[in-house]
Amino acid sequence: MLDKKSSYYNLSERKFLLRVVDILLVTVCLFLATLFLNFSYLNFSKEPIFTWIFLLIFYYLIFGEVFQLYNLNVSNNRYLIVRSVVLTAFSTTIFYIFTPFISPELPTNRLQIVYFFLLISVPIILWRFLYTWLIFSPKFFKNIVFIGKSERIEKILNKIKNDNFHNVISYISDKEITGINGFQNISSAKLDSFIKKSYITEVIVSKAGFSKEIIDSLNKELILLFEKGVNIISYEGFYEDLTGRVPKEYLDHNFYKYINFSKNNENRFYLFWVRFIDIAISLFGLISFTVLIPLLLLGNLIGNRGPLFYTQIRVGENGKFFKIYKLRSMVKNAEINGAVWAKKNDARITSFGKFLRNTRLDEVPQFFNILKGEMSIIGPRPERPEFVKDLEDKIPFYAIRHVVRPGLTGWAQVNYPYASTLEEQRIKLRYDLYYIKERNSFLDFKILIKTITTILYYRGQ
Repeated sequence: MLDKKSSYYNLSERKFLLRVVDILLVTVCLFLATLFLNFSYLNFSKEPIFTWIFLLIFYYLIFGEVFQLYNLNVSNNRYLIVRSVVLTAFSTTIFYIFTPFISPELPTNRLQIVYFFLLISVPIILWRFLYTWLIFSPKFFKNIVFIGKSERIEKILNKIKNDNFHNVISYISDKEITGINGFQNISSAKLDSFIKKSYITEVIVSKAGFSKEIIDSLNKELILLFEKGVNIISYEGFYEDLTGRVPKEYLDHNFYKYINFSKNNENRFYLFWVRFIDIAISLFGLISFTVLIPLLLLGNLIGNRGPLFYTQIRVGENGKFFKIYKLRSMVKNAEINGAVWAKKNDARITSFGKFLRNTRLDEVPQFFNILKGEMSIIGPRPERPEFVKDLEDKIPFYAIRHVVRPGLTGWAQVNYPYASTLEEQRIKLRYDLYYIKERNSFLDFKILIKTITTILYYRGQ
């Protein structure tokens, strides 16, 4: 077996490490505070302590996800670390102290709540600074080698060259790529000796475009490397894991080899659970919406000046048309000359409409569509028939996104909100296809969290 001296921690290991240390650190600091400081809000000698700690951990992890505390890109920026930790600790504190019968009784000395907040925030900030210094070091990056034609691998090499997870030791290609170090010519590179010397973690391979002679020679060396324990993965697999969308190479006449329905599309328990969640969230959303209607009417009167609601025809599951309900965010008669895609900084959007879009409030009436079964909470966003017909003519695989119920939010929506050109629609489609292929409860939860984060950070459009 190949001797691997790399100390690389993969993404799941890093996230697991962050969560485990956060939980242990918060618990230990609270315990020590009860022993050595004047902190009495949590009494570790009382029987409900396990319930109290479990509730605290639950809130901390949930709000940690919402405020991106476990986003690895955030974990490399000290300002973002402080912001995420403070927001997480503050939200946890508020929800924790106002959870009746499960959390401890409110202390008579309200300073105890301030101590509680500081004990679950300051130690985490210090630990995260230590993590940034220790883990975000090149010796903990994944050492990788790319093999492929330069025009195929150039974009992805530029994408990862400055991230904090991959260390591109070399790329073996037909020609050198400007700005990327480590070029080796495919016709003369010797993989075995080079990879053993460099302690490579992974080899990413794309054979497309190479001659049969090069591919045969390459296969022989890859087999030897595989026998020695080197992880060899396809370019397409690496791309999909990195970007969260299917590669454009999947969209050819052999698409069925790569894009299949998730098994959950036929899992009755999963589908029942999705429908149950849809109904529960929609009922809660519509009840909450009725409380906001007076404020929305006032804002609409000042900033929109016209009808508050409007409807549109959209394309739903299996291509069926349905009427979607929204709050109006554009000027009246915005499409008097025909349907036009919305775009970033769209001049048709009113001042109040911008607020509605950024907070996603304009989508809230669609909870009624969800109750009717025309939509789901999670799924590809439904498009208008005028756009769908044009897109299906220009993008043959576009109709695939209609095999599942459209959603109020979706994987494409949280990863790529704008799509005002044909190429952007192609990219967005690849996110939708990734969701259809990988659909599961964890991915649904991830989309919900990213949607909440988008709303809280005012990023919706």
